[in-house]
Amino acid sequence: MYIARTIPELRDHLGRYRRPAFVPTMGNLHDGHLALVRQAKPLGDVAVASIFVNRLQFLPHEDFDTYPRTWDSDCEKLRAAGCDVLFAPDERALYPEPQTCKVHPDGALADILEGHFRPGFFVGVCTVVMKLFACVQPGVAVFGKKDYQQLMVIRHMVRQFALPIEVVGGETRRADDGLALSSRNGYLGDSARVEAVALSRALQSMAAAVRAGERDFGAIEARAMQALSARGWQPDYMVLRRRSDLQAPTAGEPLVALVALAAARLGSTRLIDNLEIDGVERLTAPGTAA
Repeated sequence: MYIARTIPELRDHLGRYRRPAFVPTMGNLHDGHLALVRQAKPLGDVAVASIFVNRLQFLPHEDFDTYPRTWDSDCEKLRAAGCDVLFAPDERALYPEPQTCKVHPDGALADILEGHFRPGFFVGVCTVVMKLFACVQPGVAVFGKKDYQQLMVIRHMVRQFALPIEVVGGETRRADDGLALSSRNGYLGDSARVEAVALSRALQSMAAAVRAGERDFGAIEARAMQALSARGWQPDYMVLRRRSDLQAPTAGEPLVALVALAAARLGSTRLIDNLEIDGVERLTAPGTAA
């Protein structure tokens, strides 16, 4: 696995390839990241991953300084997953001067949900992803569906800027008990780790209610929030949204593809998760069956 630390090194090495397949990460890798690398590998002629903890997407009170850096383990895992090239710049290499030019995504998509609770988060995400795209110049990029809104925002950015990049979503990888794999799971103590599965189970309950014909989505969401709160969680949101634009579904829409999305804090650890819901029949007025 070739490791490039600077943009010129990366570009010189990738100049021989026509279609890099790219997986951007912040390191502290787990099986979910590695599944994305394995998914990306056959989609291009070289598999590229990046490790860069992006300061721009952390709010002042968040964990940038303490975010786990696990370099040796990450490199070993990437090699085993078949990664060909690792781009691992430091801040001076990627941001040699203050990054005053930034990408501001569409607020209708980026200022809701995560963007509401973490203002400016998607500006930081889009800015670093755009810069990484400029460095790697991939033909395809793979992002995990666990960060569902992020995937949607990146797809919208690529479409708006007419970038010649295919954005592919990778399915969420889960532990045996259903907890979505996340770098922040490492912050959970033993008892919190056992409790953490309640988040995915709450999403399953929301999906089950929809599949059973309940159409008062506000009531479904409120029950989910109350159930988590009763267990000692601090939920930010538990919502049902259209998969196409993450807006709330309205009465009369035919065959809507939905996604249940959640973010909640368990102790000091904030977890996010989602669950796609297929096969939802025509929506009627809230509180009535389809």
